[in-house]
Amino acid sequence: MRDFRKNFSLTFLALPGILLFFVFNYVPLYGLLLPFKQYRFDLGLLGSPWAGWDNFQFLFRGDAVLRVTLNTILYNTAFIIIGTVVALCFAFMLFELSNKFVKAYQTVLFIPYFISWVVAGYAFRALLDMEYGIFNRFLDVLGMEPIMWYNEPQHWPVILIIASVWKGIGYGTVIYYAALMGIDSELFEAARIDGASRIRQVISISLPSIQPIIILIVILEIGKIFYSDFGLFYNVTLNSTLLYSTTDVIDTFVYRSLIDLGDLGMASAAGFYQSVCGFILVLLANFVVRMINKENSIF
Repeated sequence: MRDFRKNFSLTFLALPGILLFFVFNYVPLYGLLLPFKQYRFDLGLLGSPWAGWDNFQFLFRGDAVLRVTLNTILYNTAFIIIGTVVALCFAFMLFELSNKFVKAYQTVLFIPYFISWVVAGYAFRALLDMEYGIFNRFLDVLGMEPIMWYNEPQHWPVILIIASVWKGIGYGTVIYYAALMGIDSELFEAARIDGASRIRQVISISLPSIQPIIILIVILEIGKIFYSDFGLFYNVTLNSTLLYSTTDVIDTFVYRSLIDLGDLGMASAAGFYQSVCGFILVLLANFVVRMINKENSIF
């Protein structure tokens, strides 16, 4: 109580965030009953009969869950690795620019982050449309056969990675650039006096200095590796059934289970499966980092 009175003003200032977190993260926890229920709308959540593990057995009965799980993990792994590398490269380039140009470049990089995937989906359609798309028009000018982009799934791993990196590059760049700004400038001055090149400064000073923030962000991203950006996989691909072999992920699978089948219990079981796997991955990633360096671990 003494500490509470001492920090009352700060606690009161944080109260809106605390309430928001409580309402959206703790109140819905009663929904964890849903995967184990045979949900009926007329009886409600508490009145619906228990289904035990039936929803999970139905979920894992076919090979669809294995396919969407592999797609989800592989895509998110690529997003984490490529997105982190690209964001770091742009952050290092911004760090080398004079301050009067940094804000302009930051704004340009950050614009895609605020663009809805619905709008981005139409933009990609303008590029990839089978008849009127810019790419196919360009191929036609070169005398090449047009590509049926929305019918051929082999092209989409590259397209989705490019789309994800394009949209998230500004956010990641700003975070790493802010971390670079916190490095003591005397370290770079001493390195320049010793004759260190720009690349050597990056390797010996910049990367080790921002290593904790890189590890923290990567661990948090690993925790969401079973969650996909629904807008990316649904809107950019136009939900084309011909692309499901390479674009179907857990989130789109759950969406179709709920919309097409109306099976709320199975959709909730898939969501529960996502949460448990993500939680385990966070613990494992943090354990590995803690074994290497305790100071860089989250807990």
